[in-house]
Amino acid sequence: MSEKLGLMICGHGSRNKGAVKQFAQLAEGLTARFPDWPVEYGYLEFANPVIHDGLNKLREAGCTRVLAVPGMLFAAGHAKNDIPSVLNTYQAMHPELTISYGRELAVDTRMVKAAADRVQEAIDAADSDVPLHETLLMVVGRGASDPDANSNVSKITRMLWEGFGFGWAETCYSGVTFPLVGPGLEHAARLGYKRVIVFPYFLFTGVLVQRIYSTTDEVAAKHPEIEFLKAGYLNDHPQVIDTMADRVQEILQGANLMNCQMCKYREQVLGFEAEVGLAQESHHHHVEGLGAEAECKLCDEICTGACEKQVQAGGHHHHDHGHHHHDHSHDHGHDHAHHHGHSHDHSHEHGHGHSHGHGHGHGHDHDHHHHPYPHADHPHGPRSLNRGD
Repeated sequence: MSEKLGLMICGHGSRNKGAVKQFAQLAEGLTARFPDWPVEYGYLEFANPVIHDGLNKLREAGCTRVLAVPGMLFAAGHAKNDIPSVLNTYQAMHPELTISYGRELAVDTRMVKAAADRVQEAIDAADSDVPLHETLLMVVGRGASDPDANSNVSKITRMLWEGFGFGWAETCYSGVTFPLVGPGLEHAARLGYKRVIVFPYFLFTGVLVQRIYSTTDEVAAKHPEIEFLKAGYLNDHPQVIDTMADRVQEILQGANLMNCQMCKYREQVLGFEAEVGLAQESHHHHVEGLGAEAECKLCDEICTGACEKQVQAGGHHHHDHGHHHHDHSHDHGHDHAHHHGHSHDHSHEHGHGHSHGHGHGHGHDHDHHHHPYPHADHPHGPRSLNRGD
């Protein structure tokens, strides 16, 4: 009996309708590259179909081997841990099906080209002409409790900086780690560049991308002498689809190298030593299947950030930790002395610091296998935004 291949594209999922629609468009773009195979997609949470549903369809189509790829920029907890856990659980239930898991989009020359196009589009659309040497590029990553993923954003930043020849470039993050967008842009504004280009290194829209843009507006209002440009996110750029198609081919060629050498679950990564050898469990099993009812009803496909008012009023919504994201525009200088005073014994905070370092905020209790982020109390990270409330 000959092997029948199928392709499964695994996403995180979003409460935002626009993000879900854009992921589906990415999947459709990939479908065109593999016309002879059935192609399905699914999400860990917040949207239908879930990964389990897509695997069912492929099995029902007669597939004997499924090539599964994460539709994610970098390998942090979701690509390294949660998706494999869901796939392994399904594999155990259906031993007649072989599931081969590919790697994330990762740092790739094609991804850098896609990013460069978004940055160039912003430059081309600007009213004024500012030399590249007088421009600062701010690349904004998602932010994860995984230093390998966070450091990869910095590599993208460097390749764009060197590729364009900008005067300076910085990296910040939309959540979980430091520096966040507000502190990052305030720092950038002090460096003396005429123009700052803010580029969200994100695949899709959603509350986080809109928060990056609104924070940019807030910082820009305080620095009228600097021109702030907002570049678009990656979306279904053809080079992104090329990269993902290549990840599928890698599985068949046997060159599928998930970067487990740098994985905090296996190696002692600086500052994350406590997580070596932790059982790899998905914290998404309890929400897999949470589909249409999780959809945000506050806005349509374009996220307006309306949910931020809910957060500030104390209600939980996606990606939030229950703290105030827009209170960080003030100067953080006064936090430093306080921070240094306890920097050597900050492990005592970890017991209750867990929810602040958490990047999801599903609106349920936070006891699902996330190890506390070791720098949850960093003055330019999420914890600091609670100070003075």
